[in-house]
Amino acid sequence: MDDQRIRLPARTLLDCASTDQLCIVRTQEYEVIVVPVFLIGVSVILLAIILWLRYRPRKPDEDDQRQDEQRKPSAGYINHAISLEELTLDQVLRTKDPSLQALEIPRGRIRQPLQLAGEGRFGPIYRTKLNGPEDGKEKDVIIKRLRNSCGAQEIRDFLQRVAFQGWLGQHPNIVELLGCCPNEKPFCMVLENIEPGSLLHFLWDCRRDVMSMDGILYDLTECQVYTIALQVLSALGFLHQRKLFHGDLAARNILIHRNLTAKLTGLGGACEMRQTGTFPSRRPAPLKWMAPERLLRLPISAKSDVWSFGILLYEMITLGAPPYPEIPPNDILQHLQRGNIMKRPPTCKPAMYNVMKICWLWKAPERPSLPELRKRLESAKKASNDKTVLQVPEQVVPELYAGVAGTEFMRIENDYTVL
Repeated sequence: MDDQRIRLPARTLLDCASTDQLCIVRTQEYEVIVVPVFLIGVSVILLAIILWLRYRPRKPDEDDQRQDEQRKPSAGYINHAISLEELTLDQVLRTKDPSLQALEIPRGRIRQPLQLAGEGRFGPIYRTKLNGPEDGKEKDVIIKRLRNSCGAQEIRDFLQRVAFQGWLGQHPNIVELLGCCPNEKPFCMVLENIEPGSLLHFLWDCRRDVMSMDGILYDLTECQVYTIALQVLSALGFLHQRKLFHGDLAARNILIHRNLTAKLTGLGGACEMRQTGTFPSRRPAPLKWMAPERLLRLPISAKSDVWSFGILLYEMITLGAPPYPEIPPNDILQHLQRGNIMKRPPTCKPAMYNVMKICWLWKAPERPSLPELRKRLESAKKASNDKTVLQVPEQVVPELYAGVAGTEFMRIENDYTVL
């Protein structure tokens, strides 16, 4: 009886008599079909509700709240969530790094008129003199000025890089930032003046039979190459201690003083790394100076700078020859993957070449640390020649050099592209 009461509704639907055995079989078949269909229907409805809740249009107040959270500026820098269209000069000045105020130099201390020395990424570069704050004693300086036509985004980038240079602090082998004018146009930074300037151009000049600085004949010896290399290594260690990488170590990014003091420049990658926490992997740089891991777009490390340091040694001992002169720039990765490295140049002794070779080990962990490199360089310097002048008879044609080196897209000038 209980079983009949349970099945009665189904039998009614099918117009079955209670004694019809065939109808009972059909009733069971009906139940087998209806139950799964019902469960599937419920599942579809639940899934539709979940999707609607997940992807329904948000209310305006929810969007506003989320945008407000994104627009809150981080300490020292403008939050990157602010779109370029929204960024204004007023926002840039209100949210600029507070440390810039301590670096401010009154414009009255900068002697006018300025002498145009070149053109950099942000604008014109000038030479002039800076009056001392108390005694008025003049000092030769470089002024890097931002173009007046630059928008808020470029102003922000410029001020961030000035702030980075100030945060980095002083080092005898990094160009010193003397101050800046950060509060109104024209924005500018004031740097120490280093002459003759570009190490790469200095090396090319050393190929001449007679070269002079301030009227004094000057040439380069193997021992002096070691001296410059050790100074660059010191500046590189200064960056690495701050958990930063250079990423483009080359003769074109080093300035040389009359007394052969080297000053490392080209710190734009390090500046971006400090802001984001990682080195900008797609930052443009000539391929022939890159370590294999960077060519492969893998994460780089301090050992990537060690690879480039070996290329720098090659540049100096050859008086500015382009690396891998027989290999097109776009073929350099394939060349290295075959286990090839540069041969020892005629002007390079085995001791220096051995240092180069360990810098060019394929596996980054196998390359030497900076302290180990320093020991090797100091040891080799003691046995180096400080009398015989390096001689390379061929003169460099800058346009041909750029094609072989793969630097056509870069500005290689005797200027102060410091950041």
